[in-house]
Amino acid sequence: MNIFEAIVLGTVQGLTEFLPVSSSGHLSIFQHIFGLNNNNLIFNVMLHVGTLAAVVAVYRKLIFRLIKSFFVMLKNIFTGKFKWSEMDPDTNLVIMLIIGLLPLFLLFIPIGDGMKIKDLADKWSSDGYLIITSIALLVTSFLLVVGITANRRTTMIYKSKGRLRPDGAGRRKFNPVDALFVGLFQTVAAIFPGISRSGSTLTAGELRGINKQRALDYSFVLGIPAIVAAAVLEGKDAFFPSDGSAVSIEFFPMIIGVITAAIVGFFAIKLFKWLLSTNRMYYFVIYTAGAGALCLIISIIELISGMNIFTHQPLTF
Repeated sequence: MNIFEAIVLGTVQGLTEFLPVSSSGHLSIFQHIFGLNNNNLIFNVMLHVGTLAAVVAVYRKLIFRLIKSFFVMLKNIFTGKFKWSEMDPDTNLVIMLIIGLLPLFLLFIPIGDGMKIKDLADKWSSDGYLIITSIALLVTSFLLVVGITANRRTTMIYKSKGRLRPDGAGRRKFNPVDALFVGLFQTVAAIFPGISRSGSTLTAGELRGINKQRALDYSFVLGIPAIVAAAVLEGKDAFFPSDGSAVSIEFFPMIIGVITAAIVGFFAIKLFKWLLSTNRMYYFVIYTAGAGALCLIISIIELISGMNIFTHQPLTF
């Protein structure tokens, strides 16, 4: 991998990890174009580290408060002082985040041949499965339309009741059903490259009547443990291959990619929050629909020919 490829992939990861267009889908597409599918696991792990740095930088104050609330909550539980009805907003958010992460354990259900559900994501990211990424991008476009429609319905209801606030309509507090619903959407997004995690979880929150900015903040913070888990699990396979083979690391391109992903990711979060607040989500609807349709055409052509049209190599499955 050269510096140019590292910058391109770092930019793609930083933008798409947080914008509702699917980072896994776009990395799969760009790796398909560059023919990097078989040698990039360590690089992917480090790109996750870069995007993790970005979300921590944006939400550092909230994260600090949540960590503090978590330990206070534990103390109150063990001393018998914890009361569900008297939780402050930060403690409520901590509990809702924990509940929202529970569906991720579904990814570890065995499905035969030594595979777990989570392994489908890696399989479907390979050359021959570009058609799955294409269809998943179209699904993301549809989910964004559903989210926009749900938010408009919530806004109309709140406006009719005279409860519309300057920062938008909807509930500002999650309940356990909301958290599980959002968590299920995040789990599905983890399986299919092309389904946006941020886009699908935002839609899930909007379907439950949550204020769109609160739903987005919850989605980003909920993604921190998911990103860490992905980096740890992929890192284990990357740095300690099961076949015992030697690990080759290109340090300089990797560092450049990580820095690029972190910087671009930071501004991508800010951009997403602004576009959401100004009701410009249709940009992402158009983009994911167009990208999905184009990739679908390319994937059909490749499946017929059996060749990657960019690298002119046989498709791998």
